[in-house]
Amino acid sequence: QVQLLESGGGLAPAGGSLRLSCAASGRSFNVNAMGWFRQTPGNEREFVASISSSGFNTWLGDSVKGRFTISRDGADNTMYLQMNSLKTEDTAVYYCAAGAGGITSRVESYPYWGQGTRVTVSS
Repeated sequence: QVQLLESGGGLAPAGGSLRLSCAASGRSFNVNAMGWFRQTPGNEREFVASISSSGFNTWLGDSVKGRFTISRDGADNTMYLQMNSLKTEDTAVYYCAAGAGGITSRVESYPYWGQGTRVTVSS
């Protein structure tokens, strides 16, 4: 089993920045791609970004491209999401996800999920 623990959420003003972290533990040697998703009440989880095990391959969702950066520290299997130029529509609960396959935006490709961290962007 793989455990994922997110941190770094909170309140930020529009135009501000936040950095989320996700630490993988347990049988993390099974982990290849990791990703970030976000969800607002009444909506499905939205793909934010994904990164390969090497960190060389990344994929950002259209709504965050140019503002968010995903990175990964392979030494300790920690993933980061640097969020700049935040908008009020970025307000959501952000989830870390991990899986054995390659980078993908499909929720069902990630069997492991964190508990989520809330991000609130104020206007």
